[in-house]
Amino acid sequence: MTRILISRPMPPRTQAAAEELFEVECRNSNKPMSQGELRAAFALYDGMMVTLGDAITAETLQDFGRPRCRMVANFGVGYNHIDVDTCGRHGVTVTNTPGAVTDATADIAMTLMLMTARRAGEGERMVRAGQWDGWHPTQLLGLHLTGRTVGIVGMGRIGQAIARRCHFGFGMQVLYANRSEKSVDFPARQAPLEEVAAQADVVIVAAPGGAETHHLIDDTVLSAMQSHAILVNIARGNIIDEAALARALEKGTIAGAGLDVYEEEPKVTPALLKMEQVTLLPHLGTASMEVREEMGLMAVANLKAYFAGEEVPNRVA
Repeated sequence: MTRILISRPMPPRTQAAAEELFEVECRNSNKPMSQGELRAAFALYDGMMVTLGDAITAETLQDFGRPRCRMVANFGVGYNHIDVDTCGRHGVTVTNTPGAVTDATADIAMTLMLMTARRAGEGERMVRAGQWDGWHPTQLLGLHLTGRTVGIVGMGRIGQAIARRCHFGFGMQVLYANRSEKSVDFPARQAPLEEVAAQADVVIVAAPGGAETHHLIDDTVLSAMQSHAILVNIARGNIIDEAALARALEKGTIAGAGLDVYEEEPKVTPALLKMEQVTLLPHLGTASMEVREEMGLMAVANLKAYFAGEEVPNRVA
């Protein structure tokens, strides 16, 4: 029977669906797999379901010609932790789970935008600390979002879902930076990244991770933003230069930031932890049972198709 390794505990429906089809071993740890574990898995299993943090690199596969493991189903849409070119050279198919994550991730972008603009995190901390002495006209005045301009960096499925929420829900004007122009069902204008940064009241990062977008949001882009503007990231942490972001916030170059992902996740740049104008979430983008189950079932479907000799959906390598 086909042997599959699942790298972390999964929602019950995902586990059950995999066990109906394969001989399954599931790691009991929620920590990323080590390189030693990954190399052993490529030798011992026919396929794997891996997650963010399970870093499959050229080093992982350097001792293999054609490993026993020929199929890696990534649990998630982002796969910059997997060297897909190396996998392809070693005959390893890689898939992801697009679509399942779109709305949930867009919702978290809106959560971060609202929390940061309206200083909700500050307010909650004030109440919990017993420091709130009642309403007054100038307390915690934030940024009113209705009718403002949002700049979307990366106009794929998730970027478009965020833009729709901003436009139809808040009447916001939409600018976007993307490699190509997109045909969308709402008013939107493509512009160079620095122009988007300069004109937007809220800049939301929704670009894919990888070498091309590493530190895409740097000192130059942050310096172009308006002093009342906020930056939101729900994509990959290393798209933003966190040290540059901390400097921009300390200097007042921008007003705030809302982050769901981090450059050295789960570590966070210490300066950001001390800033009241920063909203920090623990990578909640897809954190609902329904969405995680759908992601898992999609990953299982990818594995099933591969081992049945069928066309593999959601193939990235």
